[in-house]
Order: sequence, then C-alpha cells, then structure tokens
Amino acid sequence: MSALPASTTSPASSVKAPKKVSAPQAGKSAKRAKSAVRADTASSAADKNKPLTDDIRLLGRILGEVIREQEGREAYELVEKVRKLSVAFRLKRDAQAGKSFDKLLKSLSGEQTVSVIRAFSYFSHLANIAEDRHHVRRREVHERAGSMQAGSLAFALERLHEAGVRPAEIAQTLENGFISPVLTAHPTEVQRKSILDAERAVAQLVEQRDALHTERELAANEALIRARVTQLWQTRMLRYSKLTVADEIENALSYYQATFLREIPKLYAELEEALPGHDLASFLRMGHWIGGDRDGNPNVTAGTMRHALSRQSEVALRHYLTELHELGAELSISYRLAQITPEMQALAERSPDRNEHRMDEPYRRALTGMYARLAATLHKLTGTEALRHAVAPQAPYAGPEELLADLRIIENSLRTHHAQALIAPRLAPLIRAVRVFGFHLATLDLRQSSDQHEAVVAELLKTARLQADYSALDEAQRRDLLIQLLQDARPLRVHGATYSDKTLGELAIFEAAQESLQRFGRESLRHYIISHTESVSDLLEVLLLMKEVGLMRGSLGDASGAVCDLIVSPLFETIGDLRLAPTIMGEFYALPGIAKLIQDGGAEQDIMLGYSDSNKDGGVFTSSWELYRAEIALVDLFTVLRAEHGITLRLFHGRGGTVGRGGGPSYQAILAQPPGTVNGQIRLTEQGEVIASKYANPEIGRRNLETLVAATLEATLLHPTKSAPKSFLEAAQTISDLSFSAYRGLVYETPGFAEYFFSATPIREIAELNIGSRPASRKPSHAIEDLRAIPWGFSWGQSRVALPGWCGFGSAVLSFLGEPDSEQYTRGLALLKRMDKQWPFFRTLLSNLDMVLAKTDVGIAQRYVDLVQDKRLGKKIAAAIQTEFERTAQALTLITGEADRLAGNPALARSIEHRFPYIDPLNHLQVELLRRYRAIPADKRNDDPTLERVQRGIHLSINGIAAGLRNTG
Repeated sequence: MSALPASTTSPASSVKAPKKVSAPQAGKSAKRAKSAVRADTASSAADKNKPLTDDIRLLGRILGEVIREQEGREAYELVEKVRKLSVAFRLKRDAQAGKSFDKLLKSLSGEQTVSVIRAFSYFSHLANIAEDRHHVRRREVHERAGSMQAGSLAFALERLHEAGVRPAEIAQTLENGFISPVLTAHPTEVQRKSILDAERAVAQLVEQRDALHTERELAANEALIRARVTQLWQTRMLRYSKLTVADEIENALSYYQATFLREIPKLYAELEEALPGHDLASFLRMGHWIGGDRDGNPNVTAGTMRHALSRQSEVALRHYLTELHELGAELSISYRLAQITPEMQALAERSPDRNEHRMDEPYRRALTGMYARLAATLHKLTGTEALRHAVAPQAPYAGPEELLADLRIIENSLRTHHAQALIAPRLAPLIRAVRVFGFHLATLDLRQSSDQHEAVVAELLKTARLQADYSALDEAQRRDLLIQLLQDARPLRVHGATYSDKTLGELAIFEAAQESLQRFGRESLRHYIISHTESVSDLLEVLLLMKEVGLMRGSLGDASGAVCDLIVSPLFETIGDLRLAPTIMGEFYALPGIAKLIQDGGAEQDIMLGYSDSNKDGGVFTSSWELYRAEIALVDLFTVLRAEHGITLRLFHGRGGTVGRGGGPSYQAILAQPPGTVNGQIRLTEQGEVIASKYANPEIGRRNLETLVAATLEATLLHPTKSAPKSFLEAAQTISDLSFSAYRGLVYETPGFAEYFFSATPIREIAELNIGSRPASRKPSHAIEDLRAIPWGFSWGQSRVALPGWCGFGSAVLSFLGEPDSEQYTRGLALLKRMDKQWPFFRTLLSNLDMVLAKTDVGIAQRYVDLVQDKRLGKKIAAAIQTEFERTAQALTLITGEADRLAGNPALARSIEHRFPYIDPLNHLQVELLRRYRAIPADKRNDDPTLERVQRGIHLSINGIAAGLRNTG
C-alpha cells in the first residue's frame, strides 16, 4: 500500500501531559513531568512523530509490494482505488462519493473482495505494530530526558516519596497486596496464534531498525520484514473450524511465553531497585478463566479444566527448564578458581552428574541435577517429557518451594564469593518467576451460573428424598434447609442412584478441582465465581456442592467450624443485582458459622462486579453509578467485618475492552475508585483484542502491568479519592435516573429496536461464524435480554456506533440542566463543571465518553442502516440514535468546554488519525458482504457457490475492524 492519505500526514502530538493530580503532595513530580512535556513539545509534532510515520510508510509499502507480487498489479491497484474512494467518502461525506463507492463495491467479485479485505486487515495489524513501537520510543525519550509519565512506576514512587510515604510502608503494602489481571476468552475472539507469532516477529524487526545505521543493515532488516509480511499474506487469517476451548487456552498461553514469564520478573526487579533492602512479596499474580469458565459454555468440562491446568503447568516448567539449561552454560565457575558455600557443595554432590569434564564445576553439576528433578516434575504433573536429558530424571520436586530453595543456595553461594554480578542476568529473574508462577503458572477461576447450581442441588435433594421440589421453596426456606445441610457432615449423593448428565458433569468439575488443588498446589485454584448472584442461597448452594466433594471440610455445626478450599465469589451483574449486593453479603455473613468459615479459609472475600451486563441493562452512566454505589456500600460492610473477623475485601472488576463494558485506561479507572475500595487488593479482567493490544509486545506488556501496580499503590497510599460532596452524589443520582430512562426508552421500549440491532450490525454473522467457543446468546432467541453483553458491545463497535459507550448520557444531562438561560441551567452546569474538576469518578467517566465519541463514526454507521429491510423502521431508529449521539456530544462539550474530541489526549487522537482511514474501507466492504450474505435464502445457502467467499470476507472484515479499533473485546 502506498503513501499515507492526506488526512494522516500531520498527526497530533504523541506526548500527553499527566492528568490532574488530586493529591497535594504530588506537586513537584507533576511540575517536573509537565515541564518536560513543555520542553518536548517545543519541537513540532511532525518531528516527534516522524519515526512513526516512517514505520507506517515502510510497512505499508512492503505490504503493497507483497500484494503486487502475490496477487498482481491489478489487485494492488484495486486496493489503492478502494482506499482513495474511502478517504474521499470520509472527507466529503457527499452523496456522489457514496454512490461511486457503492458502485465499485457491488462490482467486486467474491475473490476481489476477500483480497481487498485481507489487505486492509493486515495493514491495520501492521499499523498497530508501528504504533506500539512508537509508544515505547516516546517513553524512552521521556526517560532519557529524566521526565516521568503518569502511570509509570517512577511517577508513582516519586509521588509517594513527596507525600512522605516510607519505602518500608510501600513494601508492607505490597506484602499484603494482591494485584491480578485475569485473562478471559469471549465469543468475539478473532486472533489466531499463528498470526500473533508472525506479527511478534515483525514487531521485533521494527524495533531493531532504531539501532541500525548503515544502508546495508537497514536493507537486510527490510528484507527480513518482507519475509514475515509474505508469511502473513500466505498464512490463513481465519480458522476453518470453530474455535475450541483448547485453542483459546493456547492463545492465552502464548502471552506467557512472549511476555509475562520474562517481563513480570523485570517489573519486580525495577521495584526492588527503587526500594533497596526490601525483599518484595509476590503480590502481582496472573489469573485465567479459560478452561474454567463454563457459564453459558457447554464446551467447558472437567476435562477442559484439567487440560488447562496441565498446559499452564507445562508452560511454567518448560520455561524453568530452559532457564536452568542456560544457567548451566553461564555458571561455568570452577572451584579451583572460586570458593563455594558448604550448602552449594552439598547440592552439587547430590547431583547424579558424574561427567569428568564437570567435576570441578559445582554449579553446572548442581544445575544438571536440578534439571533432572524438574524434568521428572514435568512428567509427573503433565505427562510430557523434557527436551534434554543430560542425566536420567530424578526424584521430582514436591513443590515450587523445593526448587526455590535450591536456587537460593546457588544465589547465596554466588553472592558470598564475589560472583554477585552473575545473579541479576538470569538467576534472579528465574527465582522471581518461580515465586510468582510456581508450578501452576496462573490461578484458574471456576465460574458457573447460579441457576445451574440450583438445578444440581434440586436433583441431589430430590434423589435423597430430602426435598421433592427445592426450586419451589422461597428464599427463607432455601436458606434454612441449606444451613441445616451444611451443618450435617453426611454427603447428599445416594450410592447406586442415577443422576442426570448435567448433574454428573457439574459434580465432576468440583471433583476435578479437589484433585487439581492436590496436584498443582493451592494457588492453582482460588476462586469459584457465581454468575447471576441474586440471593444468599446462591452462595450457600455452592458451599453445599463443595462439601459434597470435600472442597469444604467439617460442618458449620462443629465447634471447630469448617474450612473451604476455594473462595466463593459472587458476581453481581445487572443493575438490580448491584443494588442488592450489600444486602446479600450482609445477610450471608449474618448466618451462623459463615464468618468463621471464611476466616478459617484465609479471611479473604472476593466480590466480582459486572460492568457488561449492568451496562446492557441500564446504560453507561447508570451502570457506572450503580457500581460506584455498590462499592461504597460493600466497603462499609467489610470495614465492620474486618474489624470483627479480620476478613479482607477484594473487588474483582469484570471490565471489557470497550467503554460500554467498563473499558478505558486502567490507571485512571483505578484512581477513580471510591475511597477505601482498593487497599492494595484488586483483580480485573483482560479480554478480547485488548489482550493482544496490551500484551503482545513484551515492552508494552510490562508497561501495562506497571500501570496496574502504580495505580494500586497510589490509590492505596495517597488516597486520591475522597468522599464526594452531597451535591455531587445527588446530581449523579438524578442524572443516573434520567439516563436509565433514556437508555431503556431507546433500547428496550422502542418498537422494533431488536430487529434494527440484528439488521444494522453484524451480530447475526458473529453468532454464526467460528468466532469464539461460546454461544453469542444465552438462549436461542433474538431478545436483547438474552444476548451476551460481549457480542452486544462488539457488534455496535463493528458498525462504528459504539452505542453502549455513550447512550443515555446526553438526554440525561440536558434534562438535568433544563432550559438554557434559566437559573436551573446556570446552577446545574456550574455544578457539573465542578464535578469534572474535583471528582475523579465523574472526570474519568467523561474522559471515557470523549474517547468513545471520537471512535464513533456516524457516517460509517449510516451505511449499516441500509441493511435494515424495513426502511421506515431503519430511518426512525437511526434518527433516534443520531439524536442521542448529538445530545451526548453537546453535553460533553458543555461540561468540559472542549468542542473537539480528544483535545486532552493527543496520543489517541494521533492514533485515530493514522488508523481510521484504513478501517473505513473494511466497514464499507463488510456492509456489502452482509448485504450479499443476507440475500441468500437460508435454505439455499448450502447450494450457493459464492457462500464460502462471502462468509470468509465477513469474518476477515470483523478481524480487521477489531484489530484497528483495538479495544473491542
């Protein structure tokens, strides 16, 4: 692809000054950061972003040359023609440009359409690589200049220092801390591992160019990039079969191999360097849902859970084996030249390595023995074999603590005998990796819907003749019965009785969990999440099922109490559930024996808050507000429980990629949490294309993890959020009520809205194609209520409407303000402006609205309206959506005073300016293919020779748009 379009030749500045810092102690660091930004912006934006422009031009040129080579000049020129018409449509928005474009699109054959879509999809992927590299490049410029960016560890530690927070206090916070990003799969996952691997290779080559100087070096590098781009072009972007849970597991594990296993130890090393003398606890731990989340996914079974845990363990152990092998090459120290400790000598002597060439090399001998033991551990835990065997496998390690003890012996010997320099390059990162990842790699969460637990309990009780119709009992009767059963040591299952496959399958999960804890250790499984928690009995049912298989031992009636191996974690998702959350948890802990059960099991209580379903239920503002209120009420409750029973509350934020699903910058989101809700403890989901965007590039991945740590430290130790004034809270409640009515009125109460949604977005095709292992809907219906929140938001993003991220806010604010020039309007607007300046919750919400409005494209969205068969309905609902969009933009401008979107975020503005002209053609092509696909009668599709090409083109366009938008998951 050739030169950039005119609209991208003057990108906005990539440097963003730190956001307003609320803590007064942060003055010096903020001033220094802003001073550095002012100095940096003295050079023109074009100069600063020239490397980015050069990289995009290079990758675009190479891609264009590959297309010309592979597909011919005619195909290349067709891509260019589509690009130019798309840019003309974007710039002019006139009817003639649209008609010319439509005429071209309709004339394309299926083969041509797929070829053009592939070109723009790959360009989106390559542009992302260039953008990531430039992000790292700009970060390095700041660091060399001695400046700090908000969200970095350096900035956070400087703020803490200026606030008088001592290093010991920081270390203690981390000692008690628990920060866990949790990777989840979802129904819109579009990336193949093969593509990710090839793109990582391109990214490494682009990074290398910054260190090359001669024409020969640059030419050789370009040739290697061309090879990888050729590989991409000849690699199938799509799966021909439906994605399996095993595929999703492998995709997730690729990020450990590329990023987490190496970058997380570097992050710890950076912290330890800043806090000398403190051996930091392993507070940052990864989590997983893939293989354990069976809510609505019949493909997740006890077998997939075992497979997930086994593969996770294998990835961790193979990494350790590789590092031990490399250490053996590096630690060639001879005892003839350097002394060793007695413990080191004993470790070497225990090794079966008797090779005469290594008899004077104790470290190598010890590492050979350790490798042999770890190889045996690998075989024992996963059934697989190590790649190398210098000696026969020995007795396996009983757990990571034994391996860690051996590594510590080596570390101590090196440090004691003048070889400390050899610790940092490989041994120290390996020690930290073992401390963080153990033999389990990541904690696998189990999740199931409360109604499934109810059905299993009902069948168990009916078969045992204890209760003929458990589901008919009211909540009070259920609680009484369940508490009675939890106080009884006897199991419920009747020997020899026949149970349904569903009940057996659910019980098998619990049984596999018990086995896996014994096999892979306590950290392999920690949380059991209950979707759709609506009552106290939903939690008691899970405790009863755990008791049935031995995950809960003892009984609530015993004087010594009971112990539960897993943390029972309710998930409050809808608006109604969030409002009930504090009441449910309060009543749960008021039951006899429950507080002691949790206390004896580790005194931790995780509560998950659902951003996606609450948004789909009530709109973005109401969802955010109800989450805020629920968090405050839960903190109040657990302040008492902590004082009485020592129980720690940990909130688990079920955030997606899009703003409509709680997405947005993590740093601002954590700092905007209500006071008292973080306290060094936070879990949050990482989903969809956001995973690739954040973690495919190792350096970007470490920076994103660093941001989580920095924000958690600041939120815990600087207390940036204070209790909001009563006037703020009352205004937010009023706006929430108005927003809820406006959102529900449009989405749920407008006749034909569901029909419009299923016609004017690619939701049907997302449900039908091989995207994700999970169904897009919980039930076989077209009701929005039954649709999963993820494909709901994903589909609106594909059509460039992004409705879940802004709908309802504009009408609410304008109603709140009343008539312009009125006293109510003047007072109300002044209040909203103060809320923006003084309340992180409100300011962050407005910032996210600003982002999502900038990514919304009404002109592109209008193309999808043409897909609605009922033209009157399409125009009516599209007009209503357009009106609400304009109201939201108007409301945002009134409050912030910024008429242009992203005025305060030039980096994202630059990103959009570069990428969106290449996403637009994919939308135009997607609309045309959707039109063709839907024109084929369902009963004729098996006989239509064009079907396969059309489906493939749609799927490719979904991939390309998702990659270009980046936060669609």
